[in-house]
Formats: sequence, structure tokens, C-alpha cells
Amino acid sequence: MSESAGSPADADPTVVVDGVTKQYAAGTTVTALDDVSLSLPRGSYTAIMGPSGSGKSTLLNLVGGLDTPSAGRVTVDGHDVSAESEAERAAIRGTEIGFVFQTFNLMPRLTAVENVALPLVFDGWSREDRRRRARELLDDVGLADRVDHVPAELSGGQRQRVAIARALAPDPALILADEPTGNVDTDTGATILDIFDDLHAAGNTILLVTHERHVAERAERIVHVEDGNVRTIEAVGEATDG
Repeated sequence: MSESAGSPADADPTVVVDGVTKQYAAGTTVTALDDVSLSLPRGSYTAIMGPSGSGKSTLLNLVGGLDTPSAGRVTVDGHDVSAESEAERAAIRGTEIGFVFQTFNLMPRLTAVENVALPLVFDGWSREDRRRRARELLDDVGLADRVDHVPAELSGGQRQRVAIARALAPDPALILADEPTGNVDTDTGATILDIFDDLHAAGNTILLVTHERHVAERAERIVHVEDGNVRTIEAVGEATDG
């Protein structure tokens, strides 16, 4: 299904999902996404909601270059990630896309500053510049006093803030967040969402997957996914048929 005519768009979107279908062979063919089209305007904040098995995580993985579509095209900041090799997609993920996962995915033996600096190792930054950039980002998320702590010495909320700082390290065109408040308590989750609000206000393009309405309502619009289709695209406070 295509994005509705009344939904946000711009001349230079960060993400374009064009007629994407994703099928898996599991004895019988399973269609996870069915002819989905969607665009993310540059600087926009979009949430994806849907029940388990609806296709929302598949859509996030395709946009993030972690998987490729069976049909259709996915473009991120001008790169056709659906047509690139795995090595080329890995390079795009390393420079153009910042990931924030529910389970944090931090390296347990590295300190906070080392975790944040890690993506920059693959982008050719000097050690001094990597550490300076990582310290600045940790300060931005309120962890200037935790830079030398390993993940086991941090709370869940602190680990997620390290993960957000790491996602921002290469100054990506797009931030992808998969249930970023799923492993933290309510108050900490609100703090994490405040950080995303600040990132959006600073001009970052954000795509967030959640099953919680109050989380989705922090975004500008909510894409409702069901049975592999975009059912509605809702400007927060106003639903529109897709």
C-alpha cells in the first residue's frame, strides 16, 4: 500500500520505501511486507506501530540495510540499500544510519567512551578525535561522569543513553530506534524519550518502532502497520486513511 497523499513529504526525503515486498520461505511462503511505500522527510520524527508479526520490525530492518526486499526499492540518503552488496550496506550502516536497540547491544568489556567511539574506528577517525567525539556525546546525554564505566556498572537507562550516543557518533543521516524504552522503567523511559525529542529538535531524522501508544505520540506521525501493510498514517492527533 502507498503512503497517503496527505502525509508529509519533501523534495529530498531521507528515506524512500518504494513498492517493497518481503517474503520468507518457511515451508510455505510468508509475506512479511506487501507492496509498502513510505517516505521519511528530512528532519522528520516517525513512529511505527503494529501488533506482533505485523511487519514493523521487518520494515525497520529493511530501512536499516540489515535485510533486503524481495521486490521494490529502499533508498537512504540517496543510497539504494536494496541494491547494494552486503559490504556496501555495511559501509552505509556505519556512516549513514545510527541504531538504538531495546537490548542496548553494548560491548561488555569496553567502557562507555570506548563503546561510543567504536563506530568511528571503521570510519577512519584518529584515536584522539574518536575519544573527543565520544566524550562530547556522552556529555550531551548526561553521562560525563560515567565515561570510564563498563556496561555492567551502569543502569539500564544509562546503558541506553550510551547506545544513543554511539548511534550519533558518525553524525548519521538517519536514527533507527527499535523499542528504545522496552528495557527501562517508566521514569527512565521518559528521560530517553526526552533525548529523542531533543534530537528531533536538532534536525535529526528519526524512525522509531514501538508497541506503546504514549511512546509513539512523541513523534510527528504514526505509521500503523498490520498484516504486512500500512493501514493508516496518523499525524499525531489526527488519523488519515492510507
